[in-house]
Amino acid sequence: MSTRPSTRPRNRSLKALLLERLIPALVCVMLVALWLSNYQLRTQVDMAYDRSLAGALRSIDHNISTASGGLAMEQPYLLLEFFQLTANGHVYYRVATEDGLAEIGNPGLPLPDEPLVSGQPHFFYAEYEGEPVRVAALARPMDPPLYANRGGRVVVQVAESLESRRDFLQSALVSSVGRDLAVVVISLLVVIWSVFISLRPLERLKDDMGRRPADDLSPVKADGMPGEVEPLIDAVNLHMARFTAQARVQRQFLDDASHQLRTPLSVLRTQTAYALREDDPQEIRAALLAMQEGLDHAVRTTNQMLALARAKDATLGEGAAVFEPVDLNALAGSVARALLPAARARRLDLGMDLPERPVVVPGLEWLLREALSNLVDNAIRYTPEGGEVTVRVAQDGATARLMVEDSGPGMSPEDLARAGVRFRRGAAGKNKPGAGLGLAIVEAIVQTHGARLAMANREGAPGLRMTLVFTLGSGLDAATHHEIAAS
Repeated sequence: MSTRPSTRPRNRSLKALLLERLIPALVCVMLVALWLSNYQLRTQVDMAYDRSLAGALRSIDHNISTASGGLAMEQPYLLLEFFQLTANGHVYYRVATEDGLAEIGNPGLPLPDEPLVSGQPHFFYAEYEGEPVRVAALARPMDPPLYANRGGRVVVQVAESLESRRDFLQSALVSSVGRDLAVVVISLLVVIWSVFISLRPLERLKDDMGRRPADDLSPVKADGMPGEVEPLIDAVNLHMARFTAQARVQRQFLDDASHQLRTPLSVLRTQTAYALREDDPQEIRAALLAMQEGLDHAVRTTNQMLALARAKDATLGEGAAVFEPVDLNALAGSVARALLPAARARRLDLGMDLPERPVVVPGLEWLLREALSNLVDNAIRYTPEGGEVTVRVAQDGATARLMVEDSGPGMSPEDLARAGVRFRRGAAGKNKPGAGLGLAIVEAIVQTHGARLAMANREGAPGLRMTLVFTLGSGLDAATHHEIAAS
């Protein structure tokens, strides 16, 4: 039964998301701005035309007289000029007492719904003789009054038809709408162009990554990238660096394994074939003993190569290297107790010199145990029978030291200079079992912990001193030291 591969739905592009969010928002803002612009334009046109009506209203009011005992009005030249200027539309006026008993001009010109305030012109839209008009009305007290013992007000009204006002407003609106629509279109084009231009570096990055060979793990260049993308590129480069380091460790392990295990396995195969052909029990036993020695060597070499690979891989995985407080006193005692049987088998004096207070360093306990075990094991192997091996812990200010001293032959200056090279053994180890990986493992572990390995022959006595030197911090390490000391 065949199964179809599951297809993951494709995520929407950033370009589409930006355009879908920016364009509708921009259109809404522009429409609101267009409405406000048109509203303001209508208000400004009304203000301009109302100013003309107000001027005519004042001119008529200045020519009203009640001194003759009746309501009279003279039409000066300015008023006639106003009528001529507005001759393209209909102009109406009305002057009357508030009670309507005296009236001049166009009768029935509508009044506003709300009462008029004396001395303040009031503008409103109305309909007169079936025609929409804009009316300006002004009320003021009569001086002198027409009626004895009581005052009264005269009401002046001027109205004009809306043809010229509408024509001018329509022309202005067409011009304003055209301008605003052009602004909307230009703004949309600018937004679209800006989105495409801004995302072009990401398209270029995608093309560059697509053209890369499968084995190209070089860092991605952030040149020309937006600032918001640089943290992502840094994270990608960090991940690629970790992958490169892991791949290098794996390649090195495979190279070491193929180099170091091919020969022992071939020898074991030859020895097995030889033992199968032999009938003499002594020869078979000798072959089995040789096979056992070869197996021991292969097992030790494999374990050391695995330890070296684990030490180099300790800080590469996500969250793999979470350092914790490690008490060097407790670590030294644990390793010394574990290797005490091997020291007694060689009749060695394995001792410890530890301070009274704990010496705490941040690190990985299992890695530091591996490093110290390698140093003590090497000291036991190279120290002659009846000699001494001492594990010391010391602290001097912000420096902690974990030392292993032995009374062996020491190392030549050349061997000291090249110590830690994989599969290289010094002059003192030519006839000793081992693969030459012990110091390489220690070097990898101290690099993981930001420490260093110091090697020197002892002064005034034969032997070698191997020292792991740690630099302690002033904050977290000191607090951890006091916590362990108090417990």
